[in-house]
Amino acid sequence: MIGLPERSEARDAALLASLAHVPELGWTRAALRAGLRDIGADPRDADMLFPGGGRDLIETFVDMADRRMAEAAPALAGLRLPARVRGLIAARLAWLRPHREAVRRALALLALPRHAGLAARCTARTVDAIWHAAGDRSADFSWYTKRAILAGVHAGTLLVWLRDVSDDDADTLAFLDRRLEGVARLGRLRKRVEAALPPFRPAA
Repeated sequence: MIGLPERSEARDAALLASLAHVPELGWTRAALRAGLRDIGADPRDADMLFPGGGRDLIETFVDMADRRMAEAAPALAGLRLPARVRGLIAARLAWLRPHREAVRRALALLALPRHAGLAARCTARTVDAIWHAAGDRSADFSWYTKRAILAGVHAGTLLVWLRDVSDDDADTLAFLDRRLEGVARLGRLRKRVEAALPPFRPAA
């Protein structure tokens, strides 16, 4: 399991305050220091709170979005698993909505080759958080396939969301519904094919 970034109330408060400055200053120590000033904290604490600078800020931002998303899980408990996954992604996007430009800037940085490792960690943690919050407890090979499939669905949905100007992300959620239905159809087809094939027996 990939380790989580450091979590603390001080880091969360500093990150939230910094978000107002990210559209202008980017994911930088300058944005972080400006946010600290806004909440009456010492800007010199920036390096202590986020020693990794912008990379550290982005990783904490993604982790916070995952945590806020998970808070929606209890309200979705009565739904089937695909509907819970859909509801969790929708809740995550709703929390991110006021910070769309910050998300855009974060994705631009994560797309750079030098940040490939960070991008992979963030994606893996988010996908794992979605499945965990949805109540999936698979421990077989499907653990990997489910996460690989959802990673593609989530990435595509996020890119659509960045361009979405509809009310309450309606166009994005319609796209998500189509992707999830496509995944469900593939799953049903795979089960029919497996049921039709003779059982595999190793050669003697």
